[in-house]
Parts: sequence; C-alpha cells; structure tokens
Amino acid sequence: MELNLDMIDIIQAKFVEFLFDYGPKIIGSLITFFIGKYIINVLMKGLSNLFLKYDIDASLASFLTSLFRALLYIVLFITIATQLGMELTSFIAILGAAGLAVGLALQGSLSNFAGGVLILIFKPFKVGDTIEAQGTLGAVEVIDILYTKVRNFDNRVVTIPNGALANNSIINLSQKPTRRVEMAVGVAYGTDLKKTRKVIMDVLKKDERIHADPEPVMKFIGFGDSSLDLTVRCWTDAGDLWPVYWDNMEALKEAFEANDIEIPFPQRDVNHYYPEGKPGEPSEERKD
Repeated sequence: MELNLDMIDIIQAKFVEFLFDYGPKIIGSLITFFIGKYIINVLMKGLSNLFLKYDIDASLASFLTSLFRALLYIVLFITIATQLGMELTSFIAILGAAGLAVGLALQGSLSNFAGGVLILIFKPFKVGDTIEAQGTLGAVEVIDILYTKVRNFDNRVVTIPNGALANNSIINLSQKPTRRVEMAVGVAYGTDLKKTRKVIMDVLKKDERIHADPEPVMKFIGFGDSSLDLTVRCWTDAGDLWPVYWDNMEALKEAFEANDIEIPFPQRDVNHYYPEGKPGEPSEERKD
C-alpha cells in the first residue's frame, strides 16, 4: 500500500512538472493555431476579393486559392511545431523524409496536382463550361488543386480527379459560341420530298433563334424500314441549342399534319398461306 502511494506521488510530481514545462507551450500553441486559422481565413477572403477586383479567371482563382490555403496551413503547422520545442532543422529533415514517404504513397494525388496545373496552363475548359468527360456530362463548378467538380443537369455533383481529366479526352460544349442543331425526321414512302423540304424550311424560318448563315438544310439520308429518313440541320447560339430542338420538333409535327405529310410508323405485311385449304373449303383429304 505504501508502495502504491509512493508511485502516485511520483506520477503526480511528474504530471505537475509536465504541466509547468509544457503547459504554457501547449496553451501558446493552441492560441497560435486559432489565431493562425483566423488570419488564414482573412487572407483567403482578401485574396478572393482581389481576384474578383482584377477579374482573374475563375478556374485560376479557385486553383490558387486552394494552393495558397494548403501552403499557409503548412507554415502554421511548422510554426506550432517550433513553438512546442522542436528544432527547425530537425523538423525540416523529418518533414522531408515524411514528404518523400507520403509522395511515394500518394502518387495518384501528385498526378492529380500535375493534372490541375496542366488544365490551368492549356485551358481545355474553365469554370462555367459544360463538358463531357469520364462518363459525366455537366457544368464545371470548381477546379481545385486535386479534383474538379462537375454538376450534372439533374443537380448531382461529380468529383473527377484532375489527372484523369488531363490524360483523357474531354468534349467542351461551351468553347464555341454557336452549335449545330440536328433533327432526325421520317416521312412515309411516296411523300413528295420537294414539298416536305419547303414545309420544313418555312417552319425553321419562323424561328428567329436559328441563324441564316450557315443556312438550314434538309437532306435525304436513307431508306428506313417504314420511312424515308431525313436529317434537318441548322445553327443557333450554344445556349439556345435544346430550346430550338424541342420547339422545332413540335412545330414540324404540326406542320406535317397541316400539310397532309404522313408521319410513318412501323408496319408489316403478313401473308397467310393455307396449305390445308382456305377456311370453308374442303381439304384434299376430305375431297377424296
């Protein structure tokens, strides 16, 4: 029992000694952390306002903001470690060794960082563009140091590694100001194609969103199972692509009906053979 009391006294003494030796450092480090975090947030807000003031590209602004935030937190971490009594040279050596180990373990992340740099340099897309990549179609919301966030049209956000984007094909649907609208149309066999062309062109001319140059065209492209297949092509502003498509597909249907142009549907000719004789007639066996 006496031994236990001695051990407790020793532990208490060590604990008190620890508090006197490291307590102020720990409290100071916590104060440094919260003050540093506050300063970083203020600097990030000021940096964002600076980017807005000088109209810096949104993609570049997002990337640099993420990078500077990471660097500032690394500086804060080194400051706290030094404040706790760790020698700077020793800490840098440990940090370098840890960085090498982490770098080997996180090769994919380094690839994503390099991919982000390449995206900012060559600009295959920017924030706000609509792209199709890695099986995803949507608008680019954020380009971070490692990942790009794309919002689908059903409002889901897909996070794509920058390395995958930098090393694979990307379709940018927003890079050009105009887009071609292509509508597939079918009319029944026997339809007068010249009349059909005139009806289609009259419909397209009524839509002011459709460009006159290049002018709209209608081409016969093949013989379908139940229809003469046509393609109708016209050009419009990129933002009007789908409204022009939807509105004119409906307008073409109404124009076809008004001009007695038949819209086909699948049909099959069925021939019924009666080897045993037609219904109501005696078969050969019965005649015998």
